Amino acid sequence: MIGRRNEKLELLKAWGGSTLAFALAEWTRGGGSLSLPKALAIMAITAGLGIILHELAHRAVARRFGSEAYFMANDSMLVVSVLVALSGFLVAAPGAVWHRGYLTKRQSGLVAAAGPATNMVLAVIFLLLVPLFNYLQIEFLFFIAVYGYIINALLGVFNMIPYGPIDGAKIMDWDMRIFVGMASVGALLFVMQYLPFVRALFAYGF
Repeated sequence: MIGRRNEKLELLKAWGGSTLAFALAEWTRGGGSLSLPKALAIMAITAGLGIILHELAHRAVARRFGSEAYFMANDSMLVVSVLVALSGFLVAAPGAVWHRGYLTKRQSGLVAAAGPATNMVLAVIFLLLVPLFNYLQIEFLFFIAVYGYIINALLGVFNMIPYGPIDGAKIMDWDMRIFVGMASVGALLFVMQYLPFVRALFAYGF
């Protein structure tokens, strides 16, 4: 039942499992060019934090509307995501916010929108930090900013997919205009990483 489990432990499991999965996937794809300890540190701040803040945003808005809301980790999917990551691929399904209490369609839409909106804001913040940390020649923070932008842009656009339990389906069901607007922003943030002037920012020491 909602609220019976230790939510801090649930969040910690989701953060740790997501961090490990993203780190293993990046380490495997890179052929070890990024050391595993460094990958873990970077992913803890970028992927792990991005996923937890996404879920906490859902919870905060649901509670704002008077719903009893708690996060529960999906233990089996966390294990699957770590195992799949060893092949260089990602399956991100760390858990979800469960709530009870009546919510209108608008309120449900706002609860859903809070998650991807959080990732999009994080993507913008991290992207703005890329040239700053490059200028300051702080390599570790530079890599955090680059990965933070790429990962949160991915999380933002992925969660706008209008299918099944994904946030995009609930947002579309609530308001098509808001769905189109958020999906467009998410897609733009994601594809920007492939533009020449943005890719130039990813060259450390340019």
